[in-house]
Amino acid sequence: MSKTLGLIHTSATLVPVFQALTDQYLADKKLKIFNISDDSLIKNTIERGMLTPDTSRRVINYVASAEEAGADYILVTCSSIGPAVEIAASLTKIPVLRVDQPMADHAVQMGKKIGVVATLPTTLEPTSDLVRRRAALAGKEIELTARLCEGAFDALMGGKPGVHDEMVAKALKELARQVDVILLAQASMARVVSHLAEEDKKVPIISSPELAVQYLANLL
Repeated sequence: MSKTLGLIHTSATLVPVFQALTDQYLADKKLKIFNISDDSLIKNTIERGMLTPDTSRRVINYVASAEEAGADYILVTCSSIGPAVEIAASLTKIPVLRVDQPMADHAVQMGKKIGVVATLPTTLEPTSDLVRRRAALAGKEIELTARLCEGAFDALMGGKPGVHDEMVAKALKELARQVDVILLAQASMARVVSHLAEEDKKVPIISSPELAVQYLANLL
């Protein structure tokens, strides 16, 4: 009997990104897939500068709704609402995965000095916190360096992707000289990596979408 995967997004732009990844890694699993998308979750979080209890409650309700819709597995694809996803997972009978957990685990295995880069403070802190907790769980001591590319997200939203990419690239180049591995707290930054010169990619730079779908492929 085929299984069903429910994907919960905070932006409709993530639907085709994860469609391509599930086609690549889960095609042989005969999965049924459905998407729930609500960009007010991330907009409210950015406006308020934090994940609030009311937004958390809505995330938990979406996870419950996906379970009621017949999902056997749920993947929530936004890092900023990660803490609410963990609460939802504890209230749900089926596996619920926050998108950045496999990335955090991967980074902890790869080195002691770990860098986290984000363009939003609302994403930087939850991802950094997750890395610290996953390291503690693995019994590993790490040194974490968190870097916020302030203004980059506004540039991207303001129709200046070049400015965004320049700011992110500068942070990645600087961090690469200080750490063993760099985590991209937002998938939107991944495209910058492909434009970096090889000498600027001194350490692995990893992002969450692909690792999360690979994790699901192993789980299934």
